[in-house]
Amino acid sequence: QVQLVESGGGLVQAGGSLRLSCAASGLTFRRFAMGWFRQAPGKEREFVAAIAWKDGSTYYTDSVKGRFTISRDNTKSTVYLQMNSLTPEDTAVYYCAADRSEATIRHPIYDYWGQGIQVTVSS
Repeated sequence: QVQLVESGGGLVQAGGSLRLSCAASGLTFRRFAMGWFRQAPGKEREFVAAIAWKDGSTYYTDSVKGRFTISRDNTKSTVYLQMNSLTPEDTAVYYCAADRSEATIRHPIYDYWGQGIQVTVSS
């Protein structure tokens, strides 16, 4: 079955950096759009970043543009999220997701989801 396993989360001070990884198995990774979403306590899950499979186009929510970078390594079936200049507002559980379609790449209706990983940014 399909598995998405996130790693790299943790506690970091404001201004610091973290790199999230998501290792995929059980799917043809190179044929899937990959996204990162996050959910803070009491808030809805929100789009963070995504990368298309057809041409590698990347998409970001406005609040992370210039700070976060999404990338993928199809040889390792892994997607990454490099997060720099973190702020306490970035504190959330971060989810990796995979989707066959790129039409709704910013929406949390992906085919497959990871379990999520906590990112906490202290002030």
